[in-house]
Amino acid sequence: MVGGVGLAVQARLNGGLGASLGDGVVASMISTGSGILVLLAIVPGSRVGRRALAQLREALRVQALRWWQCLGGVAGALYVVSQGVSVSALGVGVFTVAVVGGTSAGSLAVDRAGLGPGGVRVITVRRLIGAAAGVSAVAIAGHDQLAGHSKIALLVLPLIAGLGLALQSALNGRVGAVAGSPWAAALVNFVVAGCTLCIALPIEFLIRGKTPGELPTEPWLYCGGFVGVGVIAIATSVVRTLGVLVFGLTSIAGQLLGAVLLDTLGAHRPPVTTWIAIALTLGAVAITMIRPSRAS
Repeated sequence: MVGGVGLAVQARLNGGLGASLGDGVVASMISTGSGILVLLAIVPGSRVGRRALAQLREALRVQALRWWQCLGGVAGALYVVSQGVSVSALGVGVFTVAVVGGTSAGSLAVDRAGLGPGGVRVITVRRLIGAAAGVSAVAIAGHDQLAGHSKIALLVLPLIAGLGLALQSALNGRVGAVAGSPWAAALVNFVVAGCTLCIALPIEFLIRGKTPGELPTEPWLYCGGFVGVGVIAIATSVVRTLGVLVFGLTSIAGQLLGAVLLDTLGAHRPPVTTWIAIALTLGAVAITMIRPSRAS
């Protein structure tokens, strides 16, 4: 849940930076770059971190860890880009609910495929209901607020990013299990995300045909990467035990409550449909996590 609150805060920071610059990809690059600097100080600078990186290299050499399992950062790059592009238009509440829908559906598939460190987790009726409730929340939240064509497109972006978050949690969890350190897994994630953004940035410049605006002077807008480091470390640490779906739905509680608080304190006022979506998603958390008694 703490990680979920962090995601909501990160969305507001990266969204605000993207709006100030007029360029969500550049904002994402700044956020990711700051995270890389922090992790380079933490991981290679400590004996435990260096040992974790050595274990990762050996696992890749003997193919105990496949190269593609280190690509969770690609999904992370998509997520921070979606923050920078769409949060200022949608508001944190609607953005978060859209991410929730994608994460709920993607987590079911990722757990069933056994991509996470906890192995295969079968699809049960409760898990299906929980994921369906999360997806339904997207439609409810967007029904009244997203009337324009462009806004519908903006809603699709965080929805796809949510699908990527499910895959990212699974892959980072596997990397963290092999390395024996969530910080080493976070470093791999951020470096891959940074490389992805380096490819995306010149393409975006060619399409847009203009450079970003001046850097904002508010120092807090540059803290999204620091928050992201903590979120990735939390996810990597707990996903092996909880599984991707339960982890995702549990963190959703923190995301939604944090998002509504931020929207209420800011310029956006969450509509009734957002509150309904929150209730539906919290219900999904309960349905998925509460197990029937042995007597039943």
